[in-house]
Amino acid sequence: MGILVTGGAGYIGSHTCVDLLEAGYEVIVADNLINSKREALNRVEEITGRKLRFYEADIADKPSTEIIFRENSIEGVIHFAALKSVGESVSQPLMYYGNNISATLTLLELMEKYDVTKFVFSSSATVYGDPASVPIQEDFPLKAVNPYGNTKIIVEDILKDLCKANNRFKAALLRYFNPVGAHPSGRIGEEPRGIPNNLMPYITQIAVGRLDQLQVFGNDYDTVDGTGVRDYIHVEDLAHGHILALAKLDEIEGCEIYNLGTGKGVSVLEMIRAFEKASGKTIPYKIAGRREGDVAACYADPEKARRELGFTCEKNLDDMCRDSWRWQTQNPNGY
Repeated sequence: MGILVTGGAGYIGSHTCVDLLEAGYEVIVADNLINSKREALNRVEEITGRKLRFYEADIADKPSTEIIFRENSIEGVIHFAALKSVGESVSQPLMYYGNNISATLTLLELMEKYDVTKFVFSSSATVYGDPASVPIQEDFPLKAVNPYGNTKIIVEDILKDLCKANNRFKAALLRYFNPVGAHPSGRIGEEPRGIPNNLMPYITQIAVGRLDQLQVFGNDYDTVDGTGVRDYIHVEDLAHGHILALAKLDEIEGCEIYNLGTGKGVSVLEMIRAFEKASGKTIPYKIAGRREGDVAACYADPEKARRELGFTCEKNLDDMCRDSWRWQTQNPNGY
């Protein structure tokens, strides 16, 4: 029996495919490659010494996606495929609602048709918006402040309703915090489209000479040094969380929600210093005003995932910086 990984050629998806193959699963990947490269999957096979099956397909296209279900014996689905830029979602909300929700509905309809009942969903800490307190627990109110986060809440609600309607359907909703890092081999990593939206790839591209200077948005927050604090999790730890969640679906009934983070906050300036130590490079930066929609601090309470999944983060901040730098130096222009 195989696991269908939608968006499996992407950053988190490709690392999860490595974990799945190394755990002995048969892996089927569906990806339309609009935000990813086929080369990532070639390298997944190189790292693991195992083959996967790839379909260049948009899961919103029902006939194309149904071919995947017809041609494979699928036991479960890990669903990464989605548009993911917060800023772009604000400027093009209809595109985000149309893509992220309708594609998921198509996928779920085909799962019902072919009696596939295990689903792991790539959600996000953006569903919490600006939390009243930290660390954030799974039962905190949901109040996303952008269309991207809203699409995650809507899909979560769809999955909860489906679990109530079909008592055989089981779903794990994984709310990620801030994935960083790369595979220790340096063969797969994060390759953002255009100018990076996230802190770590922006820093690595400065260090390798592709960008000039980092803008730090705000230094007057009520944090350790005035800059924003986030929960950065190594992508390998995050990928392993999906394997644990997939196994947990054999035990649970209905829907379960898990935060995947370290439970530790790191400020922007702390990240810069850690990366400078790991790389030996100086990262020039300037302080700019606060960016609309940013919050002072956002980090997880990962206790539920630890208790129920056995999830722990093995990689620390030095590992995150070192692996990010190795990926960027070995692949200065990405794949």
